[in-house]
Amino acid sequence: MTGYAVSFIGRFSMSDAPETVLHHAKRCLLDLIGVAAAGSHLEVSRITGAVALAQFGGDAARFLFDGRRSSAAGAAMRNAMSIDGFDAHDGHPLTKGHAGCGSLAALLAFAGEGNDLSGRDMLAHLVVGYEIAIRAGMALHRTACDYHTTGAWIAIAAAGLGARMMGLDETRIREALGIGEYYGPRSQMMRCIAHPTMVKDGSGWGAMAGVTAAMLAREGFTGAPAVTVESEDTSDLWSDLGERWRITEQYFKPYPVCRWAQPAMEAAAALKREHALAASAIRAVRVRSFREAVELSTRRPAGTDAAQYSLPFPVAALLVRGKVSAAEIGEEGLRDPEILRLAELVELIEEPRYSALFPAERWAEVEIETADGRMLRSGPAVARGSAENPLSDAEISSKFHELLSVSGFGERASPIEDLVMSLEKEPSMASLFNLIYEPAEAAELQGAAN
Repeated sequence: MTGYAVSFIGRFSMSDAPETVLHHAKRCLLDLIGVAAAGSHLEVSRITGAVALAQFGGDAARFLFDGRRSSAAGAAMRNAMSIDGFDAHDGHPLTKGHAGCGSLAALLAFAGEGNDLSGRDMLAHLVVGYEIAIRAGMALHRTACDYHTTGAWIAIAAAGLGARMMGLDETRIREALGIGEYYGPRSQMMRCIAHPTMVKDGSGWGAMAGVTAAMLAREGFTGAPAVTVESEDTSDLWSDLGERWRITEQYFKPYPVCRWAQPAMEAAAALKREHALAASAIRAVRVRSFREAVELSTRRPAGTDAAQYSLPFPVAALLVRGKVSAAEIGEEGLRDPEILRLAELVELIEEPRYSALFPAERWAEVEIETADGRMLRSGPAVARGSAENPLSDAEISSKFHELLSVSGFGERASPIEDLVMSLEKEPSMASLFNLIYEPAEAAELQGAAN
């Protein structure tokens, strides 16, 4: 099915898609920028930036909310890892991963200063990234025996994006896809679930591999075929390119933690609201959910990465504070004795009927036993933000402004949002890029601290 993917990558323009796709692309871009701002302050961002500068050299691309320059591959790695490091970015249920993170990082790696890139073309590139990435992820899950991270398949989309943006012909686009698939990191996701660390979802390594694959293809390096793209076993996933818009199936996260934990969080939040429940009144919490969610079992996370890949900790934080945001998964929340006490009381139970529905559906229910002997039970709950249960434009905007504010970039939030939400009218990306690349001024950081 190589013809579908290669032709779509080379020829798609926004005029080929309905207005709903344009709107979804802008929502995705705004959300990713907000998450990038929050992620830019994390230790994972500092480390990957330092390594990119020291080992990759170059000045073709810039670091988000930092401004320093590196090679395209180095910047793609750092920018994707910064987004991935703050687990609030959008995702697709059937990929069990995140198409946008690596796609945006790869796009920016080839976009330069944006002077010659119109807003409409940037959105078209982003749509291509999503459509290729989601299908590649679904194809890999169908054909591989292990559960691989986003990095394994985002490399294919990043390679295709790079080939498109460099204007490669269809022969070399095909080679790029093959190189990206072959060198994409087949990292095993459940290892990071069991032992949460900075490796996360592999998006940065996949973006780096895909960007490099496109450059290799440009020079004549060969790598086709990409089995996930060209196999008859996956042909149905590719034949509807340009007809079914997978980007519209994306979910957006209301909380900066693993999506698998969020059905239980919604169930717990509903009980807290309904019963005006104080955390001090809770004696036990039982969560019934699908197998993969139950494996998010860390109760006393040592750092933010472990907090984001936990189920007991964010459920406890939500019951204690009524919200889970950057503070709750940062040092402040990690040291909160009441959150830690309650996290120890959370019992995780696999519910087979929910496991059977995963990944297309993710369900959980929560029971809370109170100190006075009451047993409070939620109904079955799903996470907010899915295509069936979407966040409104206003909710995505509110999340974006909060993330920019807590990250020290609050003064830029409205100008960035205004540009993104009318991006199809912009003749150049220079103004937007200046806003999303430059580091925070001292005054901005002081304002965030206050």
